[in-house]
Amino acid sequence: MEILAIVPARGGSKGIPRKNIKLLAGEPLIAYSIRAAQESKHISRTIVSTEDEEIREVALRYGAEVPFVRPAELADDHAVDLDVFQHCLKWLDDNESYRPEIVVQLRPTAPLRTTARIDEAIDLFLEAPSVDCVRTVRLSPQHPLKTWRVVDGYLTPFVPVSVSGFEEPYNMPRQDLGTAYIQNGSIDVIRTTVITEGNSMSGSKIRPLIMTDEESVNIDSPTDWEMAELLMQRRNAAAGREGAK
Repeated sequence: MEILAIVPARGGSKGIPRKNIKLLAGEPLIAYSIRAAQESKHISRTIVSTEDEEIREVALRYGAEVPFVRPAELADDHAVDLDVFQHCLKWLDDNESYRPEIVVQLRPTAPLRTTARIDEAIDLFLEAPSVDCVRTVRLSPQHPLKTWRVVDGYLTPFVPVSVSGFEEPYNMPRQDLGTAYIQNGSIDVIRTTVITEGNSMSGSKIRPLIMTDEESVNIDSPTDWEMAELLMQRRNAAAGREGAK
């Protein structure tokens, strides 16, 4: 079975300039995702989709494939994952007649995800022949029934009371509302036909893989970067101590 890992990495980044190739604990951010994919027992190929020549050079140096240049219109602030992945899969089909059965999305902004977690997600996918996608999640720091929006100057429940099933969920103890999860942007294992024929990055049958807060760190701001740097340095130090035993 052909399982393709795609690492989407555009050059533009407003919050952290040149984020994908900035050094995190001594290595380019994108290197962590490439290495994790290459060490997987399941993944057949690892491709980086980018429009940026410097990212391309770094990706190649760390062993990823970069067989095409992503079109500029698929690398701006409004580009969506579906268009990027459909472009990649179509290029591979048109130019190499390569059609993987499964696609794994590995965002470079999740450097603390491990190869073991990638393989766990793929194993979870392979256990259920009817599943469309396995998506990693973590516990939500705020219950969705306690979120608000402002309408005409007044707070209004973001989730209507008629939908929540509770009279005033925003005034209830969180423990009484059930466990809520949010996607962490770390790993998505997707059936290829869901992308190419279903025009979706998940489909409707989605299995969860629950991850810890630490391994779910997703870098979007300088504060996220500082947290990821600290955790990566701590992980590297622990690995060094273990190796010295």
